[in-house]
Amino acid sequence: MSAVCTSSSLPSVALARPAAVPPAVRRGAWQLEAGHAISLKASSASVLRVRQGRVWVTRDATVHSGSEDLVLAPGESLAVDRGQRIVMEPWDGNGATYTWDVAAVARAA
Repeated sequence: MSAVCTSSSLPSVALARPAAVPPAVRRGAWQLEAGHAISLKASSASVLRVRQGRVWVTRDATVHSGSEDLVLAPGESLAVDRGQRIVMEPWDGNGATYTWDVAAVARAA
């Protein structure tokens, strides 16, 4: 994981309702319980991918763009630049499952 977590509710992520999410979805992913938010700051270019549920993501403003709110559904992803901070929470009362990975580096031909 290439992020710095600035949320004090991280222990609640591990206590999310595991029985409601199929094991294949949980494998290698993080769970975010309904009613909880988490703040992540990318220590390198990263990709947030939603596996289950929907999440509301707010990106901090940068020199080049203002703050942005997005809703991501299962299968959707968001590129997060190095140093950028996002805050996310489940969109509804069902919680969400997501992955946070280092972005693939394009190879020169």
